[in-house]
Amino acid sequence: MTVHVWSDIACPWCYIGKRRLERAIEQFDGEVEVEYHAFELAPDTPVDFEGTEVDFLAGHKGLPAAQVEQMLAQMTALAAGEGLAYDFDALRHTKTLLAHQAVHHARAHNLQGALVERLFRAYFEEGRHVGRVDELVALAAEVGLDADETRAALDSGRYADAVQQDIAAAQEIGIRGVPFFVVDGRYAVSGAQAPDVFLSALERVRDERAVAR
Repeated sequence: MTVHVWSDIACPWCYIGKRRLERAIEQFDGEVEVEYHAFELAPDTPVDFEGTEVDFLAGHKGLPAAQVEQMLAQMTALAAGEGLAYDFDALRHTKTLLAHQAVHHARAHNLQGALVERLFRAYFEEGRHVGRVDELVALAAEVGLDADETRAALDSGRYADAVQQDIAAAQEIGIRGVPFFVVDGRYAVSGAQAPDVFLSALERVRDERAVAR
């Protein structure tokens, strides 16, 4: 079965949700394919945002800086519980549209999952700038994609329409926040739920398929 995931590279809950889904799949006695779809949490973000993550969120959400700092500390602790080492001090906030194009390019070469993982780690743990072509090409090469071909795909906007189709599909479905998961086209799971929630959805689909036979 296929789990379709709408997420954004700049979404801290999406990386956590990815880990929790993976834990559920490890416990599930069946084959599961995961397909990622683009979503932009903040479409108006500049590629080169000048400021910290606290600056961005304080301006974007209209919250006091101290409250944002507290929120990020809580998120860092939550991520640590999933084995993720978030570093919001090093994070380079950027527009993620180009990164989503790179993910589509990776999907065409059966490396989508690997690149999504690499982009999340680069963004949240390593302070890499995932809004620039050079950085995306380097990260893509690390997971086995041809650097020249990746650069050509990004420079030409080969997957720009595919990204916009993902975003339009999210709007049609009524997705307002990510991560958002659709299991086998039957059940939706909103948010970074606990692994047993994902496992329950997978098992329900498996059982319904068995009855249908």
